[in-house]
Amino acid sequence: MKKILLGFAFNLILLVSLAEEGMLIPSLLSAFESDMQAKGMKLTAEQIYSVNNSSIKDAIIHFGGGCTAELVSKQGLLLTNHHCGYSQVQSHSSLEKDYLKYGFWAKTKDEELANPGLTASRMVRIDDVTASVLFGVSATDDAAARSAQMKKNIEKLVGDAKAGNHYEAEIKAFNYGNNYYIIVKEVFSDVRLVGTPPNSIGKFGGDTDNWVWPRHTGDFSVFRIYAGKDNKPAAYSKDNVPYTPIHFLPISFKNRKQGDFTMVYGFPGQTEQHLVSGQLKYIVEKERPARIKMRELSLSVIDEAMRNSDEVRIKYSAKQASIANAYKKWIGQVGGLKELQAVDKKLVYEAEYMERVNKSSAYQEKYGNVIHQMNDLINSDSKYDFQYQMAIEYLYVGPEMFDMARAMDEIIKNYPEWEDKNEVKQQIEQLKKNAESFFKDYDENVDREIFRLLTNEYHKQTQLDKALLVPGDADKIYGKSVLTNKARYMAFLDKLSAKSLSKIMKDPGYSFYVNINDDFVKNTVPKFREFNSKMTSLLKTYVAGKYEMFPDAKHWADANSTLRLTYGKLEGSAPTDGMMYTEHTTLDGIIQKYNTGHADFELLPRMLDLHREKKYGNYGQDGELWVCFTGSNHTTGGNSGSPVLDENGYLMGLNFDRTWESTMSDYLFDASRCRNVVVDIRYVLWVMDIYSDAKHLVDEMTLMK
Repeated sequence: MKKILLGFAFNLILLVSLAEEGMLIPSLLSAFESDMQAKGMKLTAEQIYSVNNSSIKDAIIHFGGGCTAELVSKQGLLLTNHHCGYSQVQSHSSLEKDYLKYGFWAKTKDEELANPGLTASRMVRIDDVTASVLFGVSATDDAAARSAQMKKNIEKLVGDAKAGNHYEAEIKAFNYGNNYYIIVKEVFSDVRLVGTPPNSIGKFGGDTDNWVWPRHTGDFSVFRIYAGKDNKPAAYSKDNVPYTPIHFLPISFKNRKQGDFTMVYGFPGQTEQHLVSGQLKYIVEKERPARIKMRELSLSVIDEAMRNSDEVRIKYSAKQASIANAYKKWIGQVGGLKELQAVDKKLVYEAEYMERVNKSSAYQEKYGNVIHQMNDLINSDSKYDFQYQMAIEYLYVGPEMFDMARAMDEIIKNYPEWEDKNEVKQQIEQLKKNAESFFKDYDENVDREIFRLLTNEYHKQTQLDKALLVPGDADKIYGKSVLTNKARYMAFLDKLSAKSLSKIMKDPGYSFYVNINDDFVKNTVPKFREFNSKMTSLLKTYVAGKYEMFPDAKHWADANSTLRLTYGKLEGSAPTDGMMYTEHTTLDGIIQKYNTGHADFELLPRMLDLHREKKYGNYGQDGELWVCFTGSNHTTGGNSGSPVLDENGYLMGLNFDRTWESTMSDYLFDASRCRNVVVDIRYVLWVMDIYSDAKHLVDEMTLMK
């Protein structure tokens, strides 16, 4: 038995050692090709990323600007997460067509649903343009002149990249401005909803399971890109045709096993690996707990209202999911950073950094004070960051009345520029259309209670001298303001004139918003920007020191919503004492959770019937139907929907989460516990084919054994 346990421990250590930190820029992938191949990959770097030839990168899509998706057929079929397409599904849902509860599947292309405003972007190329961006910048010591020269250089580079084609381009800073890359992309604006499973599959586990392993969520939805008849992006039209991609992903239909090579290709949003000890301490002890509390209050109102009303459930499903996702992530993040003693680890690294600094007078001149300066800046000015973050939580994530107040600001600002009666009429019709969309998913009572709770909490957290509310204020605002009631707002638009706009400051909702927002814009935003600018400048120096003084370390640029690749293995973990997480879950686990009777584990009868019959078709493995698996790939927000690929570049599943023990990886990656969570593509296809009778979609794909 002792030998067996020792062997098990050795194998676990071996597997853990395969976990890879870092989110690699695809154009630099050749430097990692041999290591990836040594770990099992059968591809070349050129097959993964190429500008001149078709490659896997041409199948990776930036979905809606905040998620990732992948092309899986020659007819532009697109897979992403259920939660990434959730707002589109919600917008098409009603009490009569409850796609949230029962799902939706277009049987023909004519039934696929348009989504105004949704985009899908393919990356054409990613090039290092650091030298070009900085050309001529060092010729002057004047900061304004340097900034103007950089702006001029960037405008020329972007203009050249867009000349003679239909592409869009932008230049992004990497490593806090030590490097610059140009991102050239093809942006499609006709993206249609093809199918979505019911919430009992796509959101199975709800908030209970979010960020938690074991996971059993079928987190996927299906869209299709449409293009003009020339296969180029075009505005929505019935005459558009399915996009023919340069590359689409074959489906990995073979059996899985622990230790299989995996890689994730997508658009990770933001990591902050370089923060110094003082800043991380501030986040863990003050900033995150305060933001968690704000969202906890909002969720207490929304969750209760959704439980008591199907109408509110449909209205608030997407909003609740968005608020709850970050809320629970932050709880896990704080817990993980404390458990790993992340601040102490930062202090150890800072001491090592200073040891390197002190070995060279040149290093001392360039990097000798940077850590001290950053920690001092946190001590003196983090209060401005805190005030800013609280205002964002209150004014932009909190009461939706504030969204209408910002819309009112736009009316006031633009009304004088409307040139004639016809334009005024057109603008009012557009405002009414926008209002219809807003109030469709708005509940006055829910918003009033969120307003009441968050206003008091905002006052408490920011330590304002004067109370923002007195008893009765919330009822007065929500009972009289044109911003909180559809009938009042529409009546206001019907009588819109310069005279009525001049009186809007007396509106109780608008005047309340203006007083707080004006203070935010005038006093908080400038100080926050100054703090942020100083910290970014110091981080630029600090990171440059890392590259120069630690040349043998593995360096990678923080995630910034650009295309990245990370690789690792399909494997479980042992994140806490006495707990071993297996690498995959099955349909059996769904039924076990359902049998607890918890509301987050509700199922529709068909799932129970299919499980009872063991009707798995060709999608099972060894008598089981895999649902999810974990891998040791370094992911973050924005990787939602990213393809998880096998050694051949075939699609194994869709990344949709991390384990709760992994959420601290945005700041500190720990190979022994950081795992990404993936819905197995075979479960996705089973839901389409056998559960939902949408085999015509599976037939579009290429299945590889």
